[in-house]
Amino acid sequence: MSDASAARPFPVLFIHGLWIHASAWRDWQDLFEASGYETSAPGWPGDGASVEATRADPDALNDVGIEAICRHYAELIDAMPIKPIVIGHSFGGLIAQELLANGYATAAVAIDPAPVKGVKILPFSQLRSGLPVLGNPANKKRTVSLTSDQFRYSFGNALAPEESDALFERWTIPGPGRPLFEDAVATFVRDSPAAVDTHHAVRGPLLLVSGTEDHVVPLKVTEAVVKLYADNPSRTDFVKVEGRGHSLTMDAGWPDVAAIALDWVGERAAELA
Repeated sequence: MSDASAARPFPVLFIHGLWIHASAWRDWQDLFEASGYETSAPGWPGDGASVEATRADPDALNDVGIEAICRHYAELIDAMPIKPIVIGHSFGGLIAQELLANGYATAAVAIDPAPVKGVKILPFSQLRSGLPVLGNPANKKRTVSLTSDQFRYSFGNALAPEESDALFERWTIPGPGRPLFEDAVATFVRDSPAAVDTHHAVRGPLLLVSGTEDHVVPLKVTEAVVKLYADNPSRTDFVKVEGRGHSLTMDAGWPDVAAIALDWVGERAAELA
């Protein structure tokens, strides 16, 4: 890793994705803090302080959509003395891109990010992963939990069943259905909350990361997002992580992915300092 000591005043803010509690970032926070960064991992509006608290009150997340989540993090950032570097996974990766494009972040890392408006492909595994929510229109305004089998297909397909089940028990929480519905119809909605200015936004650097075996956000979906940024003069980097699924930020191989993010953040922060 390059020497980023001058850049370490940049705080790092982590944003979780659908169905995973913010506390799943704790190992990442420890790693970044050991390298001198201040970190935070605030949950979505409606999240409880712990996995157990969120499971006990799932209705607090009812009808929470992409716009409300973005506003929540924008308000948190407004209260920070320095704009952070934002790292997000899944829907957190989409939120990270929105915050970056709108000037709320110094730089961003989006890991297996939910697709932004403009991505028109829909692989079967992505459709199947969303069916627990999208299969019932009533889920748009309520909170939905995954079963261990559904989690194993969507998140843990590249893991042994025992590891997938252990992650399910440790980290999963109910998630609002609204963001999935908003993302699914983004192409057809003029002012979609899933829209990101990929072409013209003057922004800090962005790193997109994709696990090659991801079922929720398949590699070809993230590659389509990379193409949307092709004509933007701001820096956009892309890294593929071979053999990894959607659980890549929290399974036993998380240090490999975190190292990619930490090295990139250190290099970019040193350049921006």
